[in-house]
Amino acid sequence: MASHTSPLAAVHARLGATMTDFAGWSMPVRYDSELAEHQAVRTAAGIFDVSHMGQIYVTGPDAARALDHACVSALSRTAVGRAKYTMIAAADGGVLDDVIVYRTLDDTFLVIANAGNASLVLDELQGRCAPFDCEVAATFGESALIAVQGPGSLDIVAALAGVGADAVRSLSYYASAPVVLGETIPARVARTGYTGEDGYELIAAAADAEAVWAAATAIGGADLAPCGLAARDTLRLEAGMPLYGQELSAAWAPHQAGLGRVVHLVEGDGVSPRAFVGADALRRRGDEVSAWLADPIAAPDDARVLVGLEGDGRRAARTGYVVIDADGAEWGTVTSGALSPTLGFPVALAMLHPRAAAHGTEVFVDLRGTPTPMRVAPLPFYRRAQ
Repeated sequence: MASHTSPLAAVHARLGATMTDFAGWSMPVRYDSELAEHQAVRTAAGIFDVSHMGQIYVTGPDAARALDHACVSALSRTAVGRAKYTMIAAADGGVLDDVIVYRTLDDTFLVIANAGNASLVLDELQGRCAPFDCEVAATFGESALIAVQGPGSLDIVAALAGVGADAVRSLSYYASAPVVLGETIPARVARTGYTGEDGYELIAAAADAEAVWAAATAIGGADLAPCGLAARDTLRLEAGMPLYGQELSAAWAPHQAGLGRVVHLVEGDGVSPRAFVGADALRRRGDEVSAWLADPIAAPDDARVLVGLEGDGRRAARTGYVVIDADGAEWGTVTSGALSPTLGFPVALAMLHPRAAAHGTEVFVDLRGTPTPMRVAPLPFYRRAQ
């Protein structure tokens, strides 16, 4: 049984949401039709409760230096009001979690961690930041995190911000700003999300969560649908966004998931090596992945890289399904898969041997005993119109 409830639990009950235990939180998986919720985000707007995500503040004179040491990215280069997608790596280069870090003041950073890893991230940050002049404190359960996503999200959030509408409209991607919602509710709005659409995430005190949700839904009306975790998953899959525990894990380096770009191995001068937890291992493992892709035939049998798969028909590959070649030899496994609501055909993410990673490669997925053809395809599967 879930041990944590969202500040919006009463709202979900009134809306008749189907609830599920997700990382120890009782969260809505759907309200009515996950297909309708998915399509609402692609065509208009959807509102999500993502208050289960862990919120951790790192504050103090050395906060930037401490996070440079703790994370794979050079967060001291992040300007106030900007955000960065990064990761916390183990000493061997495996991913402990992927996080978004917001720099809200010169000496204040907000780290948003995955719900299932929030306690681990807190422990890691407290240990890694201990030698520095800063404090690490969790605010689990104290704030609500509400996402408004979709092509109609800007107008809804701007109207919700009232006199702060111009500040919302001027936000660039991965930027945030303090606002007052509904004239009385202090909050932070960020132009971030996990759906592949333009969208915003609102952070407000837990006590204000219901008021923020009610104000947003009143503004959005029929053009703003409440959406659960099921739609969020198919939306992020279409957008090729990784999910920790499926496309990212402590067993794999970021480079294997195609995310080597977030690993900053050199200082701002472009020459001096950066020192952070896992740096030496990531230099080595990044070189290994580059070598695998340059010469797949020479890659070891256990080498794996993330690829996209597309299929025909209506049967979807699911997490854990085995991917094979025409002779039945195993290439790897599916990490996420679904029948794409937007595209109308099956899509999947899979960790495969580099020999099968080239775009257009024909593979087979064992769908409960039936080898079903799919082909390696570029990511993302879906890209919104600019």
